[in-house]
Amino acid sequence: MSETHDPQRVEVLATERIHDDGFFAIDRARLRHERFGGGMTDPLVRLVCDRGDAAAVLPYDRTRREVVLVQQFRYPVYGRGDDPWIWEIIAGVQDGGRTAEEVARAEAMEEAGLDLTDLRHILTMYLSPGGSNERLHLFLAPYTEAQRVAPGGGLVEGGEDIRVWVVALDEALAMVQDGHIVDAKTVAALLYLQAMWHEL
Repeated sequence: MSETHDPQRVEVLATERIHDDGFFAIDRARLRHERFGGGMTDPLVRLVCDRGDAAAVLPYDRTRREVVLVQQFRYPVYGRGDDPWIWEIIAGVQDGGRTAEEVARAEAMEEAGLDLTDLRHILTMYLSPGGSNERLHLFLAPYTEAQRVAPGGGLVEGGEDIRVWVVALDEALAMVQDGHIVDAKTVAALLYLQAMWHEL
């Protein structure tokens, strides 16, 4: 293996916003960066989908070993020819100056009727770093039936049609294994919960 070092230098030569529809913004950047073998790359052009941050939470019932998932239609999945009604954990965009915790709690109430109090931050991750700057703050939240203060589901703000499902953790994990749960944040949260179950 050839000798390498840890690159640090990035030179942004130019940036330009080429699209902004209020939901997606796309920037074009021209840049150079340091190489592992030393020296700088030639100028490169990269597109970035500017999505900001989001928060997601997986509520779990410790006594019943159950989790709460939601199902909704996702047009990009339909466009790929896959089943577009996918199972996910509760999530929303971090906007309006809200903290990730505030978003997670508000979305849990809106989508699933759950008044979550105890949030445990487990990961902050980039969902598609090759083309998007979106970071996701991922939480686990224990809950009891006493915290179910509304039915949840149905039509919510933004026109989303939500179905709520309380499912055994083992069944949800089996759905990950057989490809019925394909959403990345949901897979990460379920596998983390499985791995850490006895320490929570």
